[in-house]
Amino acid sequence: MKASAPGCPCGLAPVLFLLLAAPPTAATQKNGINIYSLTVDSKVSSRFAHTVVTSRVVNRANIMQEATFQVELPKRAFITNFSMVIGGVTYPGNIKEKAAAQEQYSAAVARGESAGLVKASGRKTEQFQVSVSVAPAAKVTFELVYEELLKRHLGAYELLLKVQPQQLVKHLQMDIHIFEPQGINFLETESTFMTNELADALTVSQNKTKAHIQFKPTLSQQKSPGQEDTVLDGNFIVRYDVHRTVSGGSIQIESGYFVHYFAPEGLPAIPKNVIFVIDKSGSMRGRKIQQTREALIKILDDLSPNDQFNLVSFSGEAAQWKPLLVPASAENVNQARSYAASIQTQGGTNINDAMLMAVQLLDSANQKELLPEGSVSLIILLTDGDPTMGETNPARIQKNVKEAIDGQYSLFCLGFGFDVSFAFLEKLALDNGGLTRRIYEDSDSTLQLQDFYQEVANPLLTAVTFEYPSNAVEKVSRDNFRLLFKGSEIVVAGKLRDQSPDVLSAKVRGQLHMQSITFQTESSVAEQEKEFQSPKYIFHSFMERLWAYLTIQQLLEQMVSASDAEKQALETRALNLSLQYCFVTPLTSMVVTKPEGKEWSEVAEKPVETKNKHRNFYLGGPLSRFRTAGDRRSRITAGPSGKTPSDLWRAGPQGPLNSPHPYPLMAGKSLLPDMLLAPSIPDEVFRGVDLRAKDAPQARVPAVASDPITGRIWERKASGSSTDLSRTTAAVPAPIQAPAVILMLPGQSVDRLCVDIKHSQGPMNLLSDPDQGVEVTAQYETEKAQFSWIEVTFKNPQLQVRAIPEHVVVTRNRRNSGYKWKETLFSVIPGVKLTMDKAGLLLLSSPDRVTIGLLPWDGPGEGLRLLLRDTDRFSSRVGGTLGQFYQDVLWGPPAAADDSKRMLRVQDLEYSATRLLKLDYQEGSPGTEISCWSVEL
Repeated sequence: MKASAPGCPCGLAPVLFLLLAAPPTAATQKNGINIYSLTVDSKVSSRFAHTVVTSRVVNRANIMQEATFQVELPKRAFITNFSMVIGGVTYPGNIKEKAAAQEQYSAAVARGESAGLVKASGRKTEQFQVSVSVAPAAKVTFELVYEELLKRHLGAYELLLKVQPQQLVKHLQMDIHIFEPQGINFLETESTFMTNELADALTVSQNKTKAHIQFKPTLSQQKSPGQEDTVLDGNFIVRYDVHRTVSGGSIQIESGYFVHYFAPEGLPAIPKNVIFVIDKSGSMRGRKIQQTREALIKILDDLSPNDQFNLVSFSGEAAQWKPLLVPASAENVNQARSYAASIQTQGGTNINDAMLMAVQLLDSANQKELLPEGSVSLIILLTDGDPTMGETNPARIQKNVKEAIDGQYSLFCLGFGFDVSFAFLEKLALDNGGLTRRIYEDSDSTLQLQDFYQEVANPLLTAVTFEYPSNAVEKVSRDNFRLLFKGSEIVVAGKLRDQSPDVLSAKVRGQLHMQSITFQTESSVAEQEKEFQSPKYIFHSFMERLWAYLTIQQLLEQMVSASDAEKQALETRALNLSLQYCFVTPLTSMVVTKPEGKEWSEVAEKPVETKNKHRNFYLGGPLSRFRTAGDRRSRITAGPSGKTPSDLWRAGPQGPLNSPHPYPLMAGKSLLPDMLLAPSIPDEVFRGVDLRAKDAPQARVPAVASDPITGRIWERKASGSSTDLSRTTAAVPAPIQAPAVILMLPGQSVDRLCVDIKHSQGPMNLLSDPDQGVEVTAQYETEKAQFSWIEVTFKNPQLQVRAIPEHVVVTRNRRNSGYKWKETLFSVIPGVKLTMDKAGLLLLSSPDRVTIGLLPWDGPGEGLRLLLRDTDRFSSRVGGTLGQFYQDVLWGPPAAADDSKRMLRVQDLEYSATRLLKLDYQEGSPGTEISCWSVEL
């Protein structure tokens, strides 16, 4: 294939990302810039993704306005093309060597007229942005193209799209076409904005090798309930994997280029020797060290009994937990857990001594022949800052560590936050056969640490080399690798020679735990070329671009640890490929010329990881300098809600000002017993608050409220009169509590059973149904009268959902995904659907299973709550503390002396049940008052 010319269309990514941001609809109409079409088209051909984002806008104002086009794309993606069409004239982006573009950029910055177009915007994404002035009634078409090779992570490829149009769009459509010749093993979707109504706009079709995901919501589906703005604001994710064999190899050929994917199945994990090097300097105090402790404890639990390990903690000085590596026995792991839990922060940061101590531990064990033959030795460093004590020169530390390791062990570095030099850690790791990962300071930092460990927890092969006939291939990318881990994949690409054989063969050699192994793979050139002929799913000659993309990425990585002489040669190769194939890389820039003239240009450059997050931005002048006659500006980006304080007051029911009352004032619902309810309170206390909807039957209002002026507490009588409770001595009764669990009992005359747990020691098996393939366990704290955690485990698909008061963690195939409560979620996994609404109700459902719900209840008796629906689907084998009530339940007659009491018998156990008023938490806070039979366990 000929070299792509500048401006050539190309590219996608695993994080597809999208979309335009614009002010809310009302503001958009006021300012005049309207997005009337927004499309995303992504074609994923054999893991290589090519994405085109197209936005069409019109200025409906009668004056010149400014439109801003924004797209978020994956950090690993390379932009390949951008263009604007204004008045029938196309203004393309041209890719140049960075030095050549810099002169044009600097001149514009000096005038304060332009700025860099690409900046880091999140953990996985970068933001591309360009602004342009639009004449009245004029239309503009923006188009951005980018490409990326999807990377296999813990057994799955991922496409992440951030959907944020921020206004209603008449034509909004997203299409993802996936073609995998190996066959699609599973495919799942997840969204943080999808609702049941929007789900109708999503269609997923799939056969053995192809899949098509389309999202095409109508205007009515995009609208927020009762509002005129859009509900589309969040992530859309597609995850999938392909079928694999024990040989693990798949060679695919298209247009004279080949790609070899290697990820064998069924190999046993190699035992490993791990040294965890943990920074405990003063800057780690607080949340960071707490999350590190939590993650380390979980990681220690995941060690295999065949592994050996030790811990090194450091601040100004380094200290080892044990003098030698120890086996990961239950006793040693428990001791290490206690040690990890006791780590305290203080002092400076002496990375050099800590690293040399870790290497010395491995060296000593090696010399004493204590390392199992064929095992893998890893050092995992976690630090949040630059070295401040001992040896502080980064270059000397890198040199010391490289000489000490001497190619024997692999080093992985985790940089916690943005106060650490990422470049320093990256070179430290790449010099020693590892990699570096940034851990973002957030509520899920513990999960980030655990996920990283899972990536390296199961080494399968060492010393992996790829061999091809020299008369068949040329220009082969990197073909030797130190380690292959479970859930990952090695990719090699190259060019077929003109006179190559009809069949391309390959050998992959590697080292298992105790023996060498060779994998052989063959692929027919003619048959493979035929595979990639479907124009609907394939952008042709993609494999040449895949080869170029992969080669550039590897050259850039090699530059990090290369000598000065080697670095220049590597840079020249990477630059030439970047220019030839029209990629915006760290060595090139895209110059975007605006209609105002060549002197009015902007430059898009690839951000790089730096020490400070603010330095990820390409620094320059203001993002744009366009002005209208009245200096009014409109951006197609997210804007403020525009709500006034009075708007916020009207947004929902409010309580009295300065109310000290422990339970909220609600219109239509009561948190107090019936006998305390009264329909009126002094008007001065509730002025401006609609306490009672006229059309609400049996509406309940608060029994008491405080006067914001006098501080007196008033009680409303049924007659409408009020009593000043502050002048009486009677105590206000405690509010009605929500029970620990409410059970719906199918086929019973008694439809609800409220269960309170009074005696609990350790984790509880709440319910288990082997026929349903589901188990629910939990920890209940009787002192706090709440669940500290609830865990739901499915056998098919293998899925675990763990809820704690702060968040929910979903684990599938060793991948952990964390979700905050009350953040909407819509995830469809083969066999299970997970949804969460803004009230925080998480439902786990499938057509043939019981629906299990989890909820962060914040009303009286706050804490996690469990709810069950479709309970008639339980099998006869259901059991557990709660599951027993879905066996044959026998109710005794009401007690003669008190008809609010009766007995029930379950499997030879008898429980006393009492008719009580409780709060039903199942629809979320503040709950509704119900009468139910209550039992204590």
